[in-house]
Amino acid sequence: MAEHGQSPPSGATAATGSAIRFGEQPLPQTMAAAAAMRRLSGLLLSLEHPHPTVDTMLGRFVEWERELRSAVPPDPAPRVGTTQSASQRVYLDHASDIGAYNPCFPEYRFDHLDVAAAAGRVTFPLVHEGPPGLVHGGFLAVFFDAVVQHQSCAVGLTGKTRSLNVTYRRPTPILVELRFEIVRSVGETGIESTARLILEDEVLCTAVVQTVALPPARLSGARYGKRSPNEKEESRR
Repeated sequence: MAEHGQSPPSGATAATGSAIRFGEQPLPQTMAAAAAMRRLSGLLLSLEHPHPTVDTMLGRFVEWERELRSAVPPDPAPRVGTTQSASQRVYLDHASDIGAYNPCFPEYRFDHLDVAAAAGRVTFPLVHEGPPGLVHGGFLAVFFDAVVQHQSCAVGLTGKTRSLNVTYRRPTPILVELRFEIVRSVGETGIESTARLILEDEVLCTAVVQTVALPPARLSGARYGKRSPNEKEESRR
């Protein structure tokens, strides 16, 4: 089974044969924290009464926010393009599994990925609940856009989403492992991907996604800035 998308699948190289880069990789700390925050958010949403631990958390949040604010660049704009600077925020790779480092996005895994087709698994957590026990439809649209673009980025021909049409057939449950499948074709005007989300043998929803077809070098903002050197590491040299 493939790990989260931060490790490109086999064949995930540009036409030149070099590895594709869509930004910096997230820190291991960031990925671990994202998973913990997602679990913690689920617990908070499940509380029936006030809890003293939450009061303690709220007090610490203020302290943590103050400490982290002093450690990040002052400019929140992403560090991309020809005018980038170290005062801007480093841009993390959004071509792969964003949910691996951002708890606001769905987490998923690919089992198979090539130019024409892909398949994998996803379990939507409590934080993506809309109707009781079911995934909010907006998160399903985000999920489809993420996995479709992940496949295209991995094989080296991708671009902005032009349209995304989701058809909801059956309610999609949270906290249940689901399968997804993608069929991808490249035409004269761009890429069309048809994706399905499946529970056992039942199709829950489908999406048809139309995107631009460009090699990574031609994408807007393709010049991604690298992470600044660690001051502690620099002082030891």
